[in-house]
Amino acid sequence: METLTALAAASGGAVVQAAGTDAWQAVRDRVAELFGRDDAERARAELERLDRTAQALEPGAAADPEREALRQEGAWQGRFESLLESLDAAAQERAVRDLRTLLAFVDGPGEDVALATGRATARDGGSAVTGIRRSAGGEPGAGQPTARALNTGDAEASGAGSSAVSGIVTD
Repeated sequence: METLTALAAASGGAVVQAAGTDAWQAVRDRVAELFGRDDAERARAELERLDRTAQALEPGAAADPEREALRQEGAWQGRFESLLESLDAAAQERAVRDLRTLLAFVDGPGEDVALATGRATARDGGSAVTGIRRSAGGEPGAGQPTARALNTGDAEASGAGSSAVSGIVTD
């Protein structure tokens, strides 16, 4: 239980940390998906709640921004704790794995990260990438960030000359 509490606390912090950054959209979508658990209406409600969090954390939105960030972090920690406690063992294990992936995504500064990408499908000589497309050359850390792909979707290519990547491709 302590591990779940620590994970919930870190996840609440990740939501607050990501708000207002380039990572926000991916974090927002992934958190809503996690809470929605295949229920579109519940996921939509979570998206609205996440949007309210982001608005509350915008510069100038709160008289005391640090206090508001702590309040939001605590609220999300409680939500994550409740979610984890409500799941059966198998679903809880999946949620823990998903939250750890989310934390790795938020904590990976200076990296290109593809998180929970969709399906890449290419046919008849086409090319499809859901993830990161990079040009060849340059070493990570020397002007080019490292890249990670986490929980990527399926990739399917059919037909001569077709290529599909759900992750990272270097041209």
